[in-house]
Amino acid sequence: MSDYAVVNPATGELVKTYDTASDADIQSAIGRAHEAFHSWGRTTTVAERAALVRRAAELHRERATELVALIVEEMGKPVTEAEEEVEFSAAIYEYYADNAEQFLADEDITLLDGEGSAMIRREPLGVLLGIMPWNFPAYQVARFAAPNLCLGNTILLKHAPQCPSSSAAIAQIFADAGFPDGAYLNIYATNDQAADIIADPRVQGVSITGSERAGAAVAEIAGRNLKKVVLELGGSDPFIVLATDDMDATVEAATAARLGNTGQACNNGKRFIVVEDLYDDFVEKFNAKIIEGGSAPLSSAAAAKNLSEQVATATAGGAELTTAGQPDGAHYPFGVLTGVSRDNEAFHQELFGPVAMVFKAADEAEAVELANDTPFGLGSYVFTNDTEQARRVADQIEAGMVFVNCVDADGAELPFGGVKRSGNGRELGRFGIEEFVNRKMIRIAP
Repeated sequence: MSDYAVVNPATGELVKTYDTASDADIQSAIGRAHEAFHSWGRTTTVAERAALVRRAAELHRERATELVALIVEEMGKPVTEAEEEVEFSAAIYEYYADNAEQFLADEDITLLDGEGSAMIRREPLGVLLGIMPWNFPAYQVARFAAPNLCLGNTILLKHAPQCPSSSAAIAQIFADAGFPDGAYLNIYATNDQAADIIADPRVQGVSITGSERAGAAVAEIAGRNLKKVVLELGGSDPFIVLATDDMDATVEAATAARLGNTGQACNNGKRFIVVEDLYDDFVEKFNAKIIEGGSAPLSSAAAAKNLSEQVATATAGGAELTTAGQPDGAHYPFGVLTGVSRDNEAFHQELFGPVAMVFKAADEAEAVELANDTPFGLGSYVFTNDTEQARRVADQIEAGMVFVNCVDADGAELPFGGVKRSGNGRELGRFGIEEFVNRKMIRIAP
């Protein structure tokens, strides 16, 4: 079977296969992207490129039904969440189309000697490789492609092998939006071919969203070839409950944080840290709410098997599992782990699926210490009705993002990214368009 294939996780049906690119295909794609950079990316205005990105936003909305169906079939996302993903993707393209000229405007530098003038001019770098994961097939592309196409970089997009249909549909959107050949190319590349692309002197950078292991491999190749790299990797985000006037609402938010995308998002809440005086009430209500959800298909039977093995390791180490049932193929029952000790192998792992870990903290200080006791540092959640406590705790959390008393609060304007083993660089917001840019300094004598 081809590396690129659609297997419906809900049924196990092999829907369609796609041919993997040949080495000649890859060389052709790099050449076309390189040519498009020089003939289009460097010669058009920001406004002209932004107009094409705006049209891509419109086409995402016009073709939402088709995209949603493909995403659901490829990776098992609930229909309503797939609809939200496509709409959010459209909003990201629209955001950069609206703001690119402002973000990329020349910036004057005040000279210390006052003689002449100097400025920063933001210019594109060239051909970029994007390596995208399966869990958000449209959104992940949008947050990489939108700012870089506005900037004038050209894109080679290697999507996850289980998302070949949606990746082809998105490439067609860019073609139909009016982008020239080579500005955005979908490539069904192997991992070895991706390594060759990164090494090619015509390619100036790579952005990957994926596992810690994949990110480390890509970063090693990029470093060896002196290429700029953006890494958005795993997360084991803490959800800290310190004080509440409404436990039911807090549990509702915690459930949404854990079960979004069936628990298959890097920035899901995964470790729920609750102060001692609220712990018993939280666990009772949280367990009931999670179990009420039953089960759902993960992205693949392999993903369900991997999660099963992690949960088995946790329980073998003394943790207690409350679960809605037993795994069945790609279908995985929602569950909660309590009693995960620090010497349990699962303590420092990311559980990529609908299983939560809950920890008891004696007080605020221990809650922060538990939150930071992780190799990851992507996002975090703090729930308290004390404003000063919220600010104090947010300042102490070692993560790229802190959400206070809210979940599902991402936005096109909000920078996304992490620290520690969650990666480096930022996507979305103003900072998302600043990653693959040449900040050219121009000094003019009087």
